Formats: sequence, C-alpha cells, structure tokens
Amino acid sequence: MVRPPCLRAFTLEVAFAWNSHRISLDGALMGQWLRATAANHKGSGGAQVSVHPLEAIVHKGGSVVVNCSATCNQSNIELGLETVFNKKLVSKGASWKVFELSDVQQDSSGLCYATCGDKPEQGTATTSITMYSFPERVELAPLPPWQPVGENFTLRCQVWGGAPRANLSVVLLRGQDELSRQLAVGEPAEVTATMPARREDYGANFSCRAELQLRGLELFKNSSTSRQLRTFALPMTHPLLVAPHILEVGEESTTDCSLNEVFPVWEAQVHMALGDRRLSPMIKSNARALLATATVTADSAEEGTQQLMCAVILGNQTSLETRQTVTIYSFPAPKLTLSEVEVSEWTVVTVVCEAHAAAKVTLTGVPAPVPTPPLASRVHFDFNASAEDNGRKFFCSAALEVAGQVLYKNQTQKVNVLYGPRLNEEDCPGNWTWQEGSEETLKCQAWGNPSPELKCLRKGDEFSLPIGDLRPVKREFAGTYFCRAVSKRGMVTRQVVVNVLYHQNYLAVIITVAAMVKLSIGGTAGYLYNRQRKIRKYKLQKAQEAASLKMNTPP
Repeated sequence: MVRPPCLRAFTLEVAFAWNSHRISLDGALMGQWLRATAANHKGSGGAQVSVHPLEAIVHKGGSVVVNCSATCNQSNIELGLETVFNKKLVSKGASWKVFELSDVQQDSSGLCYATCGDKPEQGTATTSITMYSFPERVELAPLPPWQPVGENFTLRCQVWGGAPRANLSVVLLRGQDELSRQLAVGEPAEVTATMPARREDYGANFSCRAELQLRGLELFKNSSTSRQLRTFALPMTHPLLVAPHILEVGEESTTDCSLNEVFPVWEAQVHMALGDRRLSPMIKSNARALLATATVTADSAEEGTQQLMCAVILGNQTSLETRQTVTIYSFPAPKLTLSEVEVSEWTVVTVVCEAHAAAKVTLTGVPAPVPTPPLASRVHFDFNASAEDNGRKFFCSAALEVAGQVLYKNQTQKVNVLYGPRLNEEDCPGNWTWQEGSEETLKCQAWGNPSPELKCLRKGDEFSLPIGDLRPVKREFAGTYFCRAVSKRGMVTRQVVVNVLYHQNYLAVIITVAAMVKLSIGGTAGYLYNRQRKIRKYKLQKAQEAASLKMNTPP
C-alpha cells in the first residue's frame, strides 16, 4: 500500500527527530509531542480523523484496541492505521475501523489516517501508547555485620527493570519510616543514602521499595528483602582488672574484669588469659557495664612471673588490653615432727621444724629458746620430757618472701607425757572445817597421765567422801579419810581430815575453849605470884646477908 504524501512526511519527521537526538523519550512527553503535531490533522479533501484512545497505557507484551474514525463529504473513504506493533483489524464500519495492537514492547504511537474520494490529501490523528513494566528485581546491598555508633554507613539499593523510569521511584526505608526517595536512573538503577549509625538502629530492619505511579492506575510496589543492622559502642579504654598479684600453685582465686559504657552489653565477649592459657569467665551485665569473673587455679608448670590479660570484644573491634603481672609460687606448709608423740616421763624427745628451701623457719613452744641461724630452713631441739611438759604445744612457723610480700605458714604438734598419780597439798588440802548446813566445795584433784581414778574412804567404816559440791554439809561427813589415786602407772595416798561444826559439839568446844582460857589465866597468875614471891625472898636474903656482914666487920 502506498502511503499518502502527508503521512510519509510525518513519519520522516519523527524518524529524523529520533535518530538525530538519539535519546529515549518519555512516553508521556512523546504523546504530547505527537498530539501537538498530528492529533487534529485535516486534509484538503475535508476528511476529519479521530482516534480513541488518545493515550493508552499497556503492560509490556500486552495488547490494546484502537478505534480510528473519519468524517468526509465524499462517499468514498479510505481509512487505516500506521503502527510498529502487530496489528489486526477487529471490526469496521463505513467510516470507522477497530484495530488490535499486540506484543507491545516499547513506548510508541499509532497514526490513524483517512482520504476522501479521489483527493490525495489525508486527515490524520495520533494515539500515544505507553508501555509499562514492573521491576524484575529490587535488592538492598548487604549491611556491615557491625556498625560503630556515630560512624556513617550507606544504604545501597539496586533496581532491575521497570518502566517508564520517569514514573519509577526508589524508596529507602527504616522499618516503615521513609529515609530517602529518588527516581530510578540507569540499568540497573542504583539509589544510595548515607547516614550516621545510632544506638536506636541496633536491630532495626532496613529495606528498599520500587514504586511505579501511572496516571489512571493504582500504585504498584515491589520491595526488597529487609536487612538488619547491628550497631555497637565500645569505648577505647582499658578494662579494670582486679586480680591477686601473687598466686600459690594449686590455689584457687577469682579475677574480675569490668568495662563501662558498652553497647549492646549483652553482645560483648571477654577475652581473659593467664600467660598462654585462656580462661573461661562468667559474664554479668547491667545497662551499659559488664563484669567478667574467671576462676584461676595456678599450675606448677606456670611457677614464676606470668602476665594476666583482659580485653573486651564487641562487633569487629577489641578494647584496649589490660595486663597485670602475677607471680606464681610454691610454698608447702612446714613439717613439724617429734621423735615420739607419746613418751614416758624423763624420756628425751627431739623436735624438728623444716620448710621449703627458700623459706625461713622459727620453732617456738620449747622449754628453752632455740637459736636459729639466719635464713635457716631447718631447726631442731632436744629436751627431757617431764610431767610439766604434758600437753606442751610446739609451733613451727615458715616465712617466705614473694614479690615483696612476706607469707607465713604454720604447723602445730603436741607431746603426750605419761607419768604416775600425784596428790599434793595445793590440789588436795589435808584439813577441812565446815559449819553444818553450809554449802561448800571439797577440792581434791589428782594429777597423772593417764588420769588416775580418785576415791576418798573414811577410816573405820569406808564411807566414801563426795568430791566437789557439798550442798548442804552434813555432820556425817566428819572424819579422817584416806584419798587414793590409782592409774596404770602407779598409786598415791593422802590423808584428809574433815571437821563439821554443829550445835552440841559447838557448845563443848566453847566450854573447852573457856576452860583452856581459865586455866591459862590461872596459870599465868600463879606464875606471876610465885615469881614475885621469889623476888621478895631473894631481896630479903640479900638484905640479911648485908646486915650480918656489917655486924661482923671491925670498926
């Protein structure tokens, strides 16, 4: 079919504009340009052409029905449709035709034309066809596994497919909150947004969504898979390490490592190690602080100076390390030995106190001071055990200096001296006088090892005198007793006299005492009388002798 001259001219004009600019025109702009140049074209023959619809929106690969009609004052009308799509005549009438355009793959247009009678002039009308398609894939780029709070991170979304691009927007989302909205440009279209990470962003879901807004159609949306962001804050400060500076081999000790302002604290890990040995701490936390506690038991292979280390790990960062020097030492308790723990009286006993070679020992508790050389790790002492040494305690003390600190360990031993029973005046007085009815305590203690059995029996009737509290004292307790202490190592006896004062014998005692006083007074008076009498007699005799001598002396 030969195209009318005016249609050929129009087609050449469109092709020239397309090839010279070499651009992909927006469907809506193309439609407006076509309508402005050809929508109401009228030929000289008087043909008036119209098209329906003027604008069509078709899904990619879909079809659209176009109705071309014309009015003419001639009975002979030639009517047709020019298009790049597959075309099929669906229906027709005297002045109209309906065409189905199929397999729409791009934005384009359709040109309805008509001629009246034999006139070469044509009338034309253009329909604008806009092809749309949904994005094939919408993908948000992976987020960093951990993002430090305060540092910028970038959301990057790529969109494959989707048309027309002028109507395709890409929206970046945090949960349901819109962060950025941009037009899709390029293939694939890439949209980015950079923002600082916040504590509130921890665990937040980020996604992107492609939105196609077409006139006359509802909004189409296609979203990417959401990605979760984990933010963290780890201060670049040294953790606080609390640990002993010295540690004995085999001793169990606890070490604490703490750090404040950690977020999220429940995600933090703590690395603790003693030398090359990694520890397994238990971690506790509150709002923004964590505390790690590890139990440490020193091994003999670690004896000497070791480094105790602690660091906090969160996200992809590690805090500053804290190190502390720990001195691991071995300090066994001293050994205190006695040649015999249980000996008979007057047996020689050897006491030995010895300790670790690096320690200094001191022996105390011995009957006499033991001279100890400086830094001696062994001392000994010999003594002759007596009854007074029974139960004597010996103390062996060892001192060791570790990292400037003096440590002490002690051991105690006791000697058991065997000796026979003993009853002496201090522990068992021989004479007791009490008032009847009073409450008294009879003290009679027998000594010996093993402890002797003590019995006090009254002379004559073998009455047993109760030892201890006498409540009350009875007159029947009076008498002379023999107290006997017996053990496997011998026997000893002591006489004890008990006097009990009561009403009758009290009067007799008074009378006896009065008589004794009377006799004493009488005796004293007689003594004085006889003495005076003898003095007078002596003086009289001397006077007589003096007189006789005077008479016999010549004048």
